Amino acid sequence: MPGIVYVIEAIVILVDGITKQLVQSHMSLGESIPIIPNIFHLTYIINRGAAFGLFLNQQVMFVGVAVVLVIAVVYWRKQIREGSKSLQAGVGLLVGGAIGNAWDRISNAGVVDFFDFRVWPIFNVADIAICIGVACIMYALWNDRSE
Repeated sequence: MPGIVYVIEAIVILVDGITKQLVQSHMSLGESIPIIPNIFHLTYIINRGAAFGLFLNQQVMFVGVAVVLVIAVVYWRKQIREGSKSLQAGVGLLVGGAIGNAWDRISNAGVVDFFDFRVWPIFNVADIAICIGVACIMYALWNDRSE
């Protein structure tokens, strides 16, 4: 049976891909649908940078980071498998999100974003997975050091 890291990665990649495909097939680029007016909208954009518009048009760099993450997970798979559940979940979320966004950068020359809370940059499922994954990894590393 595959490790939990790979299962989580696969789930993130699948859910991220499905949601992006739904947005692309049912919305026009730039379209915004209010779910809770002035609070939460679905807004279809192609983000050619990172969060807050950093590193605009650096697609090769972002894909390279995803490749390095995958290589690192393969290289350290034994240590990750022996690590805490929060470390394993965090790695799965981080790498799954990175792969989801890298696939987008290759196929769309940018990332499909659509969750729009009006007070934060528009984001997607992969972005959520990356943020939660980093938090889980930080938690795991913090707890490993404190024991």
